[in-house]
Amino acid sequence: MLRTILWFSYFWLYVIALQPTLLKVTRLDNIGETTEHDRITAKTARKWALSLLKLAGVTVSVTGQEKIAGQSPVLFVSNHQGNFDIPILLGHIDQPKAFIAKIELLKLPMIRTWMKHMKCVFIDRTNARQSLKVINQAADYLKEGYSMVIFPEGTRSKSRNLGEFKAGSLKLAAKAGVPIVPIAIDGSYKIMEQNGFRIKPAHVKITVFDPIATVGLSKEETAKLPEKVRGIIQQALI
Repeated sequence: MLRTILWFSYFWLYVIALQPTLLKVTRLDNIGETTEHDRITAKTARKWALSLLKLAGVTVSVTGQEKIAGQSPVLFVSNHQGNFDIPILLGHIDQPKAFIAKIELLKLPMIRTWMKHMKCVFIDRTNARQSLKVINQAADYLKEGYSMVIFPEGTRSKSRNLGEFKAGSLKLAAKAGVPIVPIAIDGSYKIMEQNGFRIKPAHVKITVFDPIATVGLSKEETAKLPEKVRGIIQQALI
């Protein structure tokens, strides 16, 4: 319990301490200094994520990182085992990235501002019109050169079980004409969800699979992408 209290205290104190940096990236954004804005934002997010993992006692091993060398932008498609998946991917996938996140994260002050600077979008899965608008925005960001992460299960599995991927959840990759990179996360649920939301040390394995081209796919092939990518990710969870 002490580790959990210390972790959440550190989480918010770190965010508060980043206020001068947040003001800086906001100013850079306002004056159109996009390259420097994106560099500082990505560097800050990665450093913060790694510090959170270290304090939680989380170790991470990554297989297949070389498969995305020089690949940008891409749509990273990952399973979703627990709350630590975002800092795990931020800290250990060596490429700046934004997330297609649940709309509830907009309730977190300062966090939401950083996520917007990262080009994250916030989806309300109960609102079809809003969801379509957000997916279109994510596709636009991909076209602009920003890699995105989507969790097509739509919610945390809280286990090694792999849920169904939402139909059409990967169409934005084809819409933007970027590759899909499947990622399997194995073990992140052991950090919090397995322990009644108390934080405990754990080892997490990440497997990065070969990119899947989306240019030139037929409608039928595009429709089969969720099933295809799910099958690939499942291989690492057997």
